[in-house]
Amino acid sequence: MNGATHELFDSLAQVLLYCWVFGLLLLVFWTGVFLLARKVIVRLHGSMFGLSEHDLSVIHYCGIAFVKLCVILFFFFPWAAIQLLL
Repeated sequence: MNGATHELFDSLAQVLLYCWVFGLLLLVFWTGVFLLARKVIVRLHGSMFGLSEHDLSVIHYCGIAFVKLCVILFFFFPWAAIQLLL
């Protein structure tokens, strides 16, 4: 591996690491807001879309799980693979 390729992979790994950290911060923020302001979310979105508290909880839980899966799959695993390569 020549110097330019090594530098490219190093830069890509750094970008993926930043994306992974920002994705985790998004998940922490989303979970925190949902846990702390559940009643406000239910009152606002439940009345707008006619959803029960249980329906909104399931939607948010599935959304959090989906974002978590995507962050791990698209940012953490490629970053780890590049680190192993370097």
